[in-house]
Amino acid sequence: MTSPSVAATKPQATAPAAQSLPAAPSTAGHDAGLLLLRLVLGLTMAGHGAQKLFGWFGGGGISGTGQFFTASGYPAGDAMAVLAGLTETLGGLGLAAGLLTPLAAAAVAGTLVNAIAVHGTGSFFAPAGIEYELLLTAAAAALALTGPGRYAVDRLLPVLRAHRPAHGALALALGAVLAAVMLLVRS
Repeated sequence: MTSPSVAATKPQATAPAAQSLPAAPSTAGHDAGLLLLRLVLGLTMAGHGAQKLFGWFGGGGISGTGQFFTASGYPAGDAMAVLAGLTETLGGLGLAAGLLTPLAAAAVAGTLVNAIAVHGTGSFFAPAGIEYELLLTAAAAALALTGPGRYAVDRLLPVLRAHRPAHGALALALGAVLAAVMLLVRS
């Protein structure tokens, strides 16, 4: 016969606990890294859009970019130049500020999907490759899924204060659908 004190110390058989990964804590380094990524990607894309819209940084402006779009098979080249320029500029500035980050990232990713399609897949590396566009697309998608971090305007908006990966996934799906529509209108 076992004494009550011995029985109380015997390990009890329990069901295994559900295995789940703990949420990664938001650290200053994590948030600073996301800020750096947002700034570099966002300002790069905003500058690229300014090339299309205003001819800045050696760009073709609306007419030069419109001619490129027409030659690439898009209808109404000037309208496409404005659309692409606004998407890149506003999406890029949204990323840099961390404003409506899932939508800004999806706008950038969707535009880059079209850039990859136009550029072609003849080679992965430069000068005729797609590695640059693919890297920018992946960075935008990663930001849509991870969120902007603490150093972002989104933190001031109650709806977006707590980033949810589902918001990013839905925004990326919307960006992919719109990119596909743009590719379909291309002849």
